[in-house]
Amino acid sequence: MHLGLLTAPFPDTDLMDVADWAASEGFSALEIACWPVSKGPTRRYAGTSHIDCATVSAAEAKAIADQLADKGVSISGLGYYPNPLHPDADHRDMMIAHLKKVIDCASDMGVGVVNTFCGGDQSLNVDQNWERAQAIWPDIIAHSKDRGVQLAFENCPMIFSYDEWPAGHNIAYSPRIWRRILEDWDGAVKINFDPSHLIYQMIDVGRFIREFGTHFVHVHAKDLMIDHEGLYERGILSAGMGWQVPRMPGLGDVDWPEFFAALYRAGYDGPIIVEHEDRDFEGDDDKIKRGFRLARDVLSPHIK
Repeated sequence: MHLGLLTAPFPDTDLMDVADWAASEGFSALEIACWPVSKGPTRRYAGTSHIDCATVSAAEAKAIADQLADKGVSISGLGYYPNPLHPDADHRDMMIAHLKKVIDCASDMGVGVVNTFCGGDQSLNVDQNWERAQAIWPDIIAHSKDRGVQLAFENCPMIFSYDEWPAGHNIAYSPRIWRRILEDWDGAVKINFDPSHLIYQMIDVGRFIREFGTHFVHVHAKDLMIDHEGLYERGILSAGMGWQVPRMPGLGDVDWPEFFAALYRAGYDGPIIVEHEDRDFEGDDDKIKRGFRLARDVLSPHIK
């Protein structure tokens, strides 16, 4: 295993400067955020573009990978988390086109994994969304296979605000759907696993790892605290809004020693990438870095 971080919280810092800081603090891997270059407001912790995959040449992509390797930093994957099942066809096509460019960039860099979302239309139920996924995803999967890149879906329901309620923007969140993804697509899509998303769904983290751990190719280390006062006020039908609180590892309800024990038992030996979404450690780079350091100190004793 090796410990790293997702670069998304550093949108205004050059990738090489992020790598220098990460290496100096004991992180040995980066998941590189690769959203399209754009202006204006973006989703929180989305929109960061540390590589402009729309314009980077194959030679430039290879040079970036070589520079990071020279710094002693590996690339766990490229990350772009849009909604490929978005109900607006033009918007959906734009996101899928960029996702394919991220896949191309990963291939040119010699990076084996691209992390993303399956997506979801919040106006449809899960089964209806699955029918749409079966129509939309085979073309993207074929493209990734042609470029020798492994696609990995994160298991995040994407329900954080009323823009996403009631059904979320990503259906790959439960065992029921993951069995379909793995069986129907014959392993063409693997799992970028984040335990925090199971906590508020009341899904057993250890059991999920036991069933699906052999399909993990990437792991996000993020914690989550259930605010029981918020849960009392809003109830479970609010789907976590008002009571799911993303935290740095060690500050929430994930049992990290048992989490790592389950990963080792499942044979997982890949990257552990800290995903920073803790509001107590944001607002400026110093606070963000403090949060990453805290996560490092909690996680590093388990990473051998």
